[in-house]
Amino acid sequence: QVQLVESGGGLVQPGGSLRLSCAASGRIFSIYRMDWYRQAPGQLRELVARVTKGGDTYYRDSVKGRFTISEDNAKNTVYLEMNSLKPEDTAVYYCYLDGGSGLGWWGQGTQVTVSS
Repeated sequence: QVQLVESGGGLVQPGGSLRLSCAASGRIFSIYRMDWYRQAPGQLRELVARVTKGGDTYYRDSVKGRFTISEDNAKNTVYLEMNSLKPEDTAVYYCYLDGGSGLGWWGQGTQVTVSS
């Protein structure tokens, strides 16, 4: 089994920064990609950023230039650096690990609240 543990969420003022971490542990045979999703109250879960096995990255338009996804392969950890945060970034942030062959795992989520 694979476990994902997110950390780093919290309350921040508009314009502030947070760094989320997602550490994967357990029986990890391969990592095809790791994603950060978010879900605001009453909204669908949406993909925020992705990093693939080859190091390619993807960002949704609303976070481009403000968020940066990175990974530490030695630690099986993915990070999401979030700068210039806006109230509309408020959501529960989840990481997702795609292990290939239809295998995937979600973290438990970490709350990010952007408010003055």
